[in-house]
Amino acid sequence: MAIKVLIPTPLQKLTQNQATVECDATNISELLNSLEQNCPGIKERICDQDGKLRRFVNFYVNNEDIRFLEGQSTSLSDGDEVSIIPAIAGG
Repeated sequence: MAIKVLIPTPLQKLTQNQATVECDATNISELLNSLEQNCPGIKERICDQDGKLRRFVNFYVNNEDIRFLEGQSTSLSDGDEVSIIPAIAGG
């Protein structure tokens, strides 16, 4: 299954400066492993030592926040688009 992943600028140095990457996965957890296999070092930037997504990183599947779906178990289908959005704080 080809899943299009939109990579934020701060992580693009790990994707050879590509803003999009295609991965094969059936859920977000598999996607994270596929990303790590293709772009070594990316998983440690977006996941903690237990493999859980860091609080300051948001994942969207087709514009739906996975926190309101099934989290890392959220299913993916061929042609889905996953956006990785780092949280932005300001004041």
